[in-house]
Amino acid sequence: MVTLSEHGGVNERQNHTTGQDMSVTVIGLGPMGQAMARTLLTAGHPVTVWNRTAARADGVVADGATLAATPGEAVEASDLVILNLTDYQAMYDILGSAAASLAGRTLVNLSSDTPDRSREAATWAAGHDATFLTGGVMVPAPMVGTEAAYVYYSGRGHVPESHLAALALLGTPKHLGEDPGLAQMMYQAQLAVFLTTLSGLMHATAMLGTAGMKAEEALPELLSFTDSIGDILRAGEENPGTALDAGDHPGDLSTVTMMGATSDHIVETSTSLGLDLALPLAVQAHYRHAIENGHGSDNWTRIIDTIRGPR
Repeated sequence: MVTLSEHGGVNERQNHTTGQDMSVTVIGLGPMGQAMARTLLTAGHPVTVWNRTAARADGVVADGATLAATPGEAVEASDLVILNLTDYQAMYDILGSAAASLAGRTLVNLSSDTPDRSREAATWAAGHDATFLTGGVMVPAPMVGTEAAYVYYSGRGHVPESHLAALALLGTPKHLGEDPGLAQMMYQAQLAVFLTTLSGLMHATAMLGTAGMKAEEALPELLSFTDSIGDILRAGEENPGTALDAGDHPGDLSTVTMMGATSDHIVETSTSLGLDLALPLAVQAHYRHAIENGHGSDNWTRIIDTIRGPR
């Protein structure tokens, strides 16, 4: 199991320094990769970079990074290799010719893909004697390296403490266990909340716009409400997930029937305004299915059964 504090395990190569002077390779120089390279450079790490479009490296090279001529050269420059790519297939495309150089290195893939592909990648890396970490960065590029940044990791094997210290510069590391797919799943779970919230905000803004309210007036009100949702969900409970795990859905404060009626009104209003119905109809369906299954008097959390689907 990868830990964030243990010592021992894989030895550092003698030709690479440790600690603050340890070399780090960053492959993939979109906004996130560039932000990571700069954060590591600022902390004093020598950084080697590679990108399919070499011109994207110009800025970080000007800041002190070294541009590798090939992926193999980039991998061989450091024991810690960080990937920021479009998807996991890009990892195979780029590192396929450099696979022989992966042995003994720590490969950290911060690209987005499915949990199953993350697990397959861990097996592929292990086949080349590399330690593999899946990672999910939970902040946009401008926030990398700040106190607000955090990154989920999961994977098997030992990661040298010097590598973990370098990764911690990018954001507070949160290790979820040995399953290489779990960090990817947490990343997508967080973004499922984020993306549906963004769609909800735009739907609500469009609704108010039909009444003549401009977005500059509407969004501050809507955002103040989204800021309070966590407090609302935690009202009276330290951890609302405890009841969910126990299968308890007491309808003391808000019921499926009550919330379902609200979803009906939103669909009706959106229809009358000529708005797209994809989002409100999806929400309405959750409550209708719960009511049809006899759970109208339960707490709204009962809709999780519909979302989980038949088992």
